[in-house]
Amino acid sequence: MTFESLGLIPELLQAVAARQYETPTAVQTAAIPAILAGEDVMALAQTGSGKTAAFALPLLQRMQQRIQQEAEESSKDSNNESNKARKVNILVLVPTRELSGQVGQTIEALAAHLPKKLKVAVIYGGASINPQMMHLRGGADIVISTPGRLLDLLDNNALSLKDVATLVLDEADRLLDLGFADEIKRILEQLPAKRQNLFFSATFSPAVKKLALALLHEPRRVAIADLAENLPDIAQRTIAVDGDKRTRLLVHLIKDQQWERVLVFVATKYASDTVSNKLKKAGIKAEAFNGDASQGARQHMLTDFKANRIQVLVATDLAARGIDVAGLPAVVNYDLPRSADDYLHRIGRTGRAGASGTAISFIVAEHEMHFRLIEKRQDKRVPRETIAGFEPTAIVADKAESEANADAPTGGIKGARKSKKDKLREQAAKNGQPG
Repeated sequence: MTFESLGLIPELLQAVAARQYETPTAVQTAAIPAILAGEDVMALAQTGSGKTAAFALPLLQRMQQRIQQEAEESSKDSNNESNKARKVNILVLVPTRELSGQVGQTIEALAAHLPKKLKVAVIYGGASINPQMMHLRGGADIVISTPGRLLDLLDNNALSLKDVATLVLDEADRLLDLGFADEIKRILEQLPAKRQNLFFSATFSPAVKKLALALLHEPRRVAIADLAENLPDIAQRTIAVDGDKRTRLLVHLIKDQQWERVLVFVATKYASDTVSNKLKKAGIKAEAFNGDASQGARQHMLTDFKANRIQVLVATDLAARGIDVAGLPAVVNYDLPRSADDYLHRIGRTGRAGASGTAISFIVAEHEMHFRLIEKRQDKRVPRETIAGFEPTAIVADKAESEANADAPTGGIKGARKSKKDKLREQAAKNGQPG
């Protein structure tokens, strides 16, 4: 399969070649023809699978065709003033600032060779609204936005959504995880009833499925199977370690593995500051990447990280969503994520676009049960390792206790919570029955 065989116009094929996309990915192969045909699409695809290009390429082609048609119609009426202001044709909703910028850059690059230059507006919260309102003067062809800031701009009459032809929900699972359901509902009320809807998500929780069923009309379902050829090349490792040894172990791994860049995930803003400061004291160029940093500061960090001027970014989940760094060799879970879905999104920052990568998780004894839930969700067991000089002293629950608690929501070390068998024995004793 080639991009040309998917029916793309020469200008987009030129852009694909410039981006060094050799062959379409599985999600691109399935989604591009359906989107070109004007169908609604419900796509389930792993992070890093090329889903931005999967919707951007066909939408740019459809928009170019629409512009040419409108130009022909307007040329027949020299007094037609309606086409002077750009109308929002494509609306892409994303969960984070970083992802909005990433999607915007990809779309602009893919549109670079089109005959008609498009105006792409990337808008997000956490930054002054006035420059964004100024940028939207005269309208925009494509808007990529976080839901909250889009509503702010709509409230200020900075743009109109009445001419939107296509709505894209990118990383729909995260949009709902971050509590944007009400905002999305308000946005939908301002869109035309007749439109194309594209729904891209790495996971489909019940809430995501419910939204998809309400939003999409007879969608083409694209579910990229977890076959070896479709999965990113990510080597998963787990290292058992005591909590107070994690920073020293991290320093050891960075130096021993000679990573030029590594993305480290922690649970809180405080942890990102603390760990990054300790890495700096160890002579490692590190920065805390969290919600307390301004958008300008975060963008500057990303630029320096991609240019190898920063070796380590210590990030929280919210800040790191949507980070796309080509050739990132490794990701480290200093703290485990709260869910299996977040785990997949984290490790998906490496092994992107056909490259290989490594994802390492630090496992402290009290979090062993939680990681077993993550393993169960991805149907993959990751052997525990120990590193000489960093062997854990805390004892993990024994096998029988671990299996009894494998489905517990919080898990824990032996003795921290009673097994189901223990509870049944206690109840039998109370009832005067043999245990």
